[in-house]
Amino acid sequence: MTDNRGGQGRRRKTRSRRSKVLRATAYSLAGLLVLGAGAGGYAYWKINGNIKSVDINAQLGTARPPASTGGAFNVLVLGSDSRDGSNGNLAGGDTGGTARSDTAMVVHVNQAHDHATVVSIPRDTLVARPECTDGKGKTVPAVKSAMFNSAFEAGGPACAVKTTEALTGLRMDHFVQIDFAGFAGLIDAIGGVDVTTTVNIHDKDSGLDLAAGTHHLGGDQALAFVRTRHGVGDGSDLGRIELQKQMVKSMMAQIKGIGLVSNPAKLFTVADKLTKSMTTDSDLASVGSLTGMANTLKGIGPDEMTMLTLPVVAAPTDPNRVVEKKPDADQVWQSLKSDQAVPQSIVSSQPANPADSSASPKAAAR
Repeated sequence: MTDNRGGQGRRRKTRSRRSKVLRATAYSLAGLLVLGAGAGGYAYWKINGNIKSVDINAQLGTARPPASTGGAFNVLVLGSDSRDGSNGNLAGGDTGGTARSDTAMVVHVNQAHDHATVVSIPRDTLVARPECTDGKGKTVPAVKSAMFNSAFEAGGPACAVKTTEALTGLRMDHFVQIDFAGFAGLIDAIGGVDVTTTVNIHDKDSGLDLAAGTHHLGGDQALAFVRTRHGVGDGSDLGRIELQKQMVKSMMAQIKGIGLVSNPAKLFTVADKLTKSMTTDSDLASVGSLTGMANTLKGIGPDEMTMLTLPVVAAPTDPNRVVEKKPDADQVWQSLKSDQAVPQSIVSSQPANPADSSASPKAAAR
């Protein structure tokens, strides 16, 4: 399908390259929780060897927001649409050599470690992208106005982190990145997930074909579910983010229900699948560090999470792009900075889930 707004040809091409991966908070929260039981011997060695890392601190230096104090911390969760390796046959679309982080999620864990606020940043949000250094030491010049997800393509994880910090004013204490194969494999390893839609979904681009009702999805279908955009609602990225929020909670419920802690073999399978497709900051890149974070997060379940999308409006210069909605966006970031709840007026005004024809914006935000 094509975008019916201006710039159709250009948007068709760029959307096919960029709209291929979920940004689920489950990447970090669910994945780290499954590692929380620990591992020993061969399993420890194997899982530890799977994890890839990037030294964000070395690349960004000291010109950053201050590190979090008092126990609260922030994690930037990225999805990569790279088609390298086992990702090439997943999710359809262009298999070009570039990779972008479409919609990122900023996960703020409060000081008491009993609640998390998850803020999705739409991929087409126009931001001031700061100068940064990529993984090869090359300087990536600043851009006054660029799509948020271009930072990852231009300079890799470090540039995405720096751009997020410039946008939010928050220090990203950690980052986690996962790819197509990692997500699909994780869903299969936990035995699939249940999702409910009150409308029929048919999207030839993602390959998703669901009748209204509750469905148990395997890895490939779950990936299609969080990718789908044209097959439901108004076809916007904002609607797709709402589907991703539903998937996050479904994953966390499934992980809680299968008893990983009491099943070491299952735990190893899940952890192995996840970490093979995971890249983290260097401080987080070990089983010990991931286990420590998992223990920190063990009291946080679906009911202890507030999930919202960064408030945005259409960009004055381009109706196919969005910009932060002021002052709402500033209030969101200030709430996280002060470790306070996001104002209920903002949470209540969130977009509705396009898979729930009966949902009001207020209901969908919960």
